[in-house]
Amino acid sequence: MSNANSVKTSQATVELAPSYLLPLAVVLLAIPLLLLQPWLSLVVALFGMFLLTQAATIRLQFTANQLDVYRSKKLIRQFPYAEWKNWRIFWPSLPILFYFREVKSIHFLPVLFNLKTLKACLEEHIPLDNVPES
Repeated sequence: MSNANSVKTSQATVELAPSYLLPLAVVLLAIPLLLLQPWLSLVVALFGMFLLTQAATIRLQFTANQLDVYRSKKLIRQFPYAEWKNWRIFWPSLPILFYFREVKSIHFLPVLFNLKTLKACLEEHIPLDNVPES
């Protein structure tokens, strides 16, 4: 594949590039809220700044056997594909939430990563047609 964000093989480790679209949209949403409800605007702006920080520091890496989550180059969690039961990207026209379910837990992540690469890696490593419904 010629795209720089494409997934070449299932053996390669793919790190998702950050996407700042969602955090910036949340911060921009705080501006009109300032006129209507200053305290709510402050909360929304702070949440947007939190998401900006997360987008800058959190990295997802798809390896041959698991999804690794790093914070500032430190591995903080590993999710083996063998334990995944399902995954989904909510609201395809406005993707803001990534969900996946493991045998023992459910996870929701804001879409702070390159969406095309995220979807390609998920489809390669955990095809939905091979995941048992729960």
